[in-house]
Amino acid sequence: MQSTNAQDPNHWPLRAMSAVLSAQFLSALADNALLFAAIALVKSQQRPAEWVPLLQEFFVLAFVVLAPFAGAFADALPKGRVMLWANGLKLIGAGAMTAGFHPLLAYGLVGVGAAAYSPAKYGILSELVTPAQLVKANSMMEGSTIVAILLGVAAGGWLSDQSVNLALISVAGCYLAAMLANLAIPRLPAVHPGERFHPWELFKDFLQITWTLVRDRDVRFSLACTSLFWGSGATLRLLLVAWVPLALAIQDTSTPANLNGAVAIGIAVGAALASAWIALETVNRALVPGLLLGPLIMALSLVANLPQTVLLLVAIGVCGGLFVVPLNALLQERGHDTVGAGHAVAVQNLAENLSMLIMIGLYTMSMEAGVSAIQAGVGFGALILLGLLPITATRLRAAA
Repeated sequence: MQSTNAQDPNHWPLRAMSAVLSAQFLSALADNALLFAAIALVKSQQRPAEWVPLLQEFFVLAFVVLAPFAGAFADALPKGRVMLWANGLKLIGAGAMTAGFHPLLAYGLVGVGAAAYSPAKYGILSELVTPAQLVKANSMMEGSTIVAILLGVAAGGWLSDQSVNLALISVAGCYLAAMLANLAIPRLPAVHPGERFHPWELFKDFLQITWTLVRDRDVRFSLACTSLFWGSGATLRLLLVAWVPLALAIQDTSTPANLNGAVAIGIAVGAALASAWIALETVNRALVPGLLLGPLIMALSLVANLPQTVLLLVAIGVCGGLFVVPLNALLQERGHDTVGAGHAVAVQNLAENLSMLIMIGLYTMSMEAGVSAIQAGVGFGALILLGLLPITATRLRAAA
C-alpha cells in the first residue's frame, strides 16, 4: 500500500480511506449521541443534577490517566485493530448502560475506548497516504467528524425524547457498524512491533517531553489558550442542558443538543475564516476573537428567547474557530521542531482534558452550592475573560 503511494502521489487507497472515514464518522456520531442519551438516562432515573457534569468527568478522566500510554499502545499494534478494539470498548460501555449498569462507570468505559481510539485514528492517516496527501486526508477526517457531531447531537437529543432505551440501542448499533468498518481497514504493520510496555519508563518519557515543550514560549501560549478553549467548550455543552429549561422554559433533550450543533456550525465557519485571515506569522490576531468568547457567553446567559440564543451560540462558535485553529497549527509547528508533532499533540490532549476536568469540576461544585445556571453562565464567561487577559498581556508584551 505504501509503496504504491510512493510511486504515484496522486493515488488514493480508496478502500482503506473509505473504511477509516466511515469508521470515524460512525464512532463520532455515536459518541455525540451517547452524551445526550446518557444525560436523558440519569434524568429518567431521577439522579442528582450534579450527575450530568459528572458523566463528562468520568469520560475525560480516562484521557488524563492514559495520556502517557495511549500513543505508545497505538504504535505497538496495527492501528486499524486498535480502532476496532477501542470501538469494542465503547460498544461494551453503551451496552452496559442499556443493561442498567451504573451510568457513570459505563460512560467512563466509553471514555477509555475513546482515549485509546484518538491517537490511532490520526496516526493511521500517515501510514495510508503520502506526505503530499496528508493535509487532504486530515481535512477529510475533520470534515466527516464535524458532520458526525452535528448529526450525533441532533439524533441523540431527538431519540432520547422518544425513548432513552431506543437512543442507547441506536448508539450501540453505530458502534457495532464502526467496528465492521474497522475490519475493512488493511492490516498495516505496526510502527513499533513487539514493543514491551514499561509504564514507568513511558511516564518518565512523557514528563520529559512535556518539560521540553513547556519551556518553549509559543508552546506555552498555545497550550494555555487551547486548554482554556476546550475546557470552556466542554463546560458550555453541559451548562446548556441546565440553562435551556431555566432561561427558555424548554424541557426536552433535543433543544440543548441542537444548540450544541449551532456551536459546531460556528466553529466550522470560524475555522474556514481563520485560514484566510490568520497565519503563523500573525497568530496573535487569534487573541481578538478569543477575548470575545467570555463576553459572548455572559450575554448568552442573560437572553431569554431562542433566536437570540442561536445567534449568540453561532457567534461563540465562530470566535472559537478563529481562536483555536491557528493556535493548534502553532503548537504542531513548534512541536514538530522540538519533540515531534505526535508527542506535542499527546501533551496538548493531556492539558486540554485536565482543563475540562477542572472547569467541569468547578461547574459541578457551583451546582452543588445552589448557583443557578444563569448565574453560573455569567460567572463562567467572566472566568474565561479573566483567564485570557493575563495571557494576552504577556503575549503582547513579549512581541513588543
